[in-house]
Amino acid sequence: MLAKVISGATFGIDGYIVEVEVDISHGLPSFSTVGLPEAAVKESKERVKAAINNSGYHFPADRITVNLAPADVRKTGTAFDLPIAVGILCATGLIESCEGYMFLGELSLDGTIRPIKGVLPIVISAKQFGLKGIFLPKQNAKEAAVVKGIDIYPISSLSDVVEFFKGIKNISPFKDENNTLEEEEFDVDFKEVKGQENVKRALEIAAAGGHNLLMIGPPGSGKTMLAKRIPTILPPLSFEESIETSKIYSIMGLLPETGLLRKRPFRSPHHTISDIGMIGGGNPPKPGEVSLANNGVLFLDELPEFRRNVLEVLRQPMEDKVVTITRANITVTYPAKFMLVAAMNPCPCGYLGDRRHVCNCSVLQIQRYRSKISGPILDRIDIHVEVPSLSYGELIENKEGTSSKKIREKVVRAREIQAERFKNFKIRTNSEMEQAHIKKFCRLDKESKSLLKDAIDNLGISARAYSRILKVARTIADLDESEQIKIDHIAEAIQYRVLDRKFF
Repeated sequence: MLAKVISGATFGIDGYIVEVEVDISHGLPSFSTVGLPEAAVKESKERVKAAINNSGYHFPADRITVNLAPADVRKTGTAFDLPIAVGILCATGLIESCEGYMFLGELSLDGTIRPIKGVLPIVISAKQFGLKGIFLPKQNAKEAAVVKGIDIYPISSLSDVVEFFKGIKNISPFKDENNTLEEEEFDVDFKEVKGQENVKRALEIAAAGGHNLLMIGPPGSGKTMLAKRIPTILPPLSFEESIETSKIYSIMGLLPETGLLRKRPFRSPHHTISDIGMIGGGNPPKPGEVSLANNGVLFLDELPEFRRNVLEVLRQPMEDKVVTITRANITVTYPAKFMLVAAMNPCPCGYLGDRRHVCNCSVLQIQRYRSKISGPILDRIDIHVEVPSLSYGELIENKEGTSSKKIREKVVRAREIQAERFKNFKIRTNSEMEQAHIKKFCRLDKESKSLLKDAIDNLGISARAYSRILKVARTIADLDESEQIKIDHIAEAIQYRVLDRKFF
């Protein structure tokens, strides 16, 4: 007796179809699973046997062989419990036919269905495969309902499936009319930040052009407070961006109850994180913080405290916007289009240049502290801005700052200008420009060229900062809705290269 049931699994952030073949033949009682199953899949036989018996159905005392095809791809997770159980019941004749449907779910010993990870990419693959519907845990129904054009059947137990196909019970397809991309309210706003107008301006520019940014300031100056408000001024997620990032969160089991991400992610890992935690890895490979921050913000507080190898692994995703993880038998690519926002003290004690505290660090100590950030990493950060401590007068001032809503309007307009500019290219923001783009879109007049030359020659700004200044100046011009980069734009861009200047 042979039965075939459709299920699914994930590879990277994409889903693929898995055909579960169940063969029951005469012989000594046994239960074997083939098709490169990992430990959790092999253990499913115990869950399946108990679930079938405890649901009141007969588990055959014969030789049972389960094949998970394609057999050359390793299968992980617990989502195969339900399709294996359904396959056995089909092979024994309890269920006559389940053709055209997919089954996903982890079984408890009493036959109830537990939620699983990675539903969203699997449902997308099921729709592309042309299936009629999917039976999955009711807790995953909202997530699955994001995909239109395929019926989602939420179930609570194995008996729900059996009774549906025997015509005893009717299960209506799940519909979530409220599952739209309408953005949720933010709990924070830039108008709550006192003072720091120069820093807010730098953050506005960074958000408009997608530039990486580094804030340098003493403890308590508001660096973390400012960073947490950056998502409030970034453009709303498009549907394509939301789906891409939601797929990453789905395979990690981190999707919110709404079933779809509606805000740009903000990730802030602790400085004790490992390189695998940052970039992704493991066996099988899982996405790291750079992928969880996809289409959002990756905030690294106390940047020099991160281990050198952790910072160095950021170089490739900052440049290529993807992460490729290679292991002995598998290579997986995850998206990593994040905006890096970092914060650091100006010196080991944190009070270099502070108005109220004396810095006791030597020149050598300061140089060693700053050298923890390598040149290649610093070269990938377009904007460096100083965050001074606030005076008493600024702290008690009742004046409300510019709201996130007003700043976002300017940012969105600048992004629209960039979208029109780069519509024939494979980039979206000024920060992604290569040398050919810079040459085409960042032409300078004679005065601007002269100012930039003086900055490099006299202020000690490094030559490697040249293209970074042009990119930032292009964004400042876009915020002013100016086609031409003017000398004022260049002058402002130069001041955002603090760490390129020769202090000592």
